[in-house]
Amino acid sequence: MQVTVKANFNKQTKDSKKELIQFYVKGEDEKKQELSQMTREVVELQIEGVEQSLTCEFNKTSKDSKKTVLDFIVKGDTSAEQSFNFYKMAGSDVTLNIIESQMSIDEFHDSEHQGVKYKVHSDGTAEVSPDQMTLDDVHEEEDLPFTDIDDSEDPFDDDDLLD
Repeated sequence: MQVTVKANFNKQTKDSKKELIQFYVKGEDEKKQELSQMTREVVELQIEGVEQSLTCEFNKTSKDSKKTVLDFIVKGDTSAEQSFNFYKMAGSDVTLNIIESQMSIDEFHDSEHQGVKYKVHSDGTAEVSPDQMTLDDVHEEEDLPFTDIDDSEDPFDDDDLLD
């Protein structure tokens, strides 16, 4: 499913947990049935004139007497280049294409939570898995000599280099 609407790219906000973008839709485009059908789905957002697209959760639609507000949560692994070119359009009127994604809402949320798993205790200390690599482990590996190179059959003899 796909819908194209004339909208005002109202705002973009980002905090430590998520990135939100918001559009205002006015006029006849507010009445498009597809807007309510795609709410709570994963969608691809495209703005006419911008090459990049964003994968988002179509979080909610809200209406008042003057406009319809479309709120989207941006997928966590969006590159800075994608975001920058897209957000240059903030504050202006745009033609917005909303395309239903093949990604499920569960896949969208699961991919956001990658990283080190940990548990926080009541005293404020954090505990990570004992299998988690530490910085000390990295330094130890850097100090190890290469052992996977077989130099017993060196094609270059050092004596040949001196001739």
